[in-house]
Amino acid sequence: MSAPRFLVVEGNVAKDRAAQVRSGGQAAGEGYAQLLRELCPQATAEICYPADPGAHLPDSAGLSGYDGIAITGSSLNIYARSPEVESQIALIRTAFETGVPIFGSCWGLQLLTVAAGGAVRLNPRGREVGFGRRIRQTGEGLGHPLYAGKPTVFEAMTVHQDEVETLPAGARLLATNDHSQVQAAEFQAGRSTCWAVQYHPEYPFREMAAIFRRYCPMLIAEGFFLDDDEAGLFIADLEHLEREPGNKSLSWRFGIDGAVTDRTMRTLELKNWIARQVVPVRAERGRG
Repeated sequence: MSAPRFLVVEGNVAKDRAAQVRSGGQAAGEGYAQLLRELCPQATAEICYPADPGAHLPDSAGLSGYDGIAITGSSLNIYARSPEVESQIALIRTAFETGVPIFGSCWGLQLLTVAAGGAVRLNPRGREVGFGRRIRQTGEGLGHPLYAGKPTVFEAMTVHQDEVETLPAGARLLATNDHSQVQAAEFQAGRSTCWAVQYHPEYPFREMAAIFRRYCPMLIAEGFFLDDDEAGLFIADLEHLEREPGNKSLSWRFGIDGAVTDRTMRTLELKNWIARQVVPVRAERGRG
């Protein structure tokens, strides 16, 4: 029996990946691939870079060789329709032809939405960053396998200024909050089933700390912090939570609970996708 194979689609251009690393984080694709290998022991996870000029990308036959495709976040804006964006849309539309299950985080949700005929816009309420608050399962989300074992209302790691404006035809809205109507959705595109969320179940606290360090001047300008010192204290608290996720005083201060601080609960959507989508479809395709 062959080991499961994942493909991680890195949404960022090279300069943005390098900026995240300089800030103390990982390139999004590297962190995502690492987590998938941990959640699915013996699995392999490869990364492709469709936003890079001249990148060698798998065709339909190549994509069919994977058991699951996961799409990272990105600093790009999909409505810009730049070459870096268009190459990703083309790749995902090819993936739809394969029947391979697809999961998207943040940019991944937006990319899947546009590739399947929906629309994304700049959020008129501004940026949602740090912890997405009071994300709640909809009637369609309650009982959906994406959220098996998850609280019906929860907080999650998040960083985005764009949001889904219109879901593809036939999509099911699974979660929402007061900042962005679409926090999670499921839809069929071609032969593939897509599960996607606007937040980041794959992020550890250290990655969020690196994002805040990287975006610090912009976040001060937007009023999230008064100055560098205040931002530095927040980043230090995130790094403290990475070392000590059970710290009660920090959890109380941030208004978060085990849905964020417990790694198993934080990454549950991806674990559920593997168990409820990747494994069954792999067996149906005779690969299990």
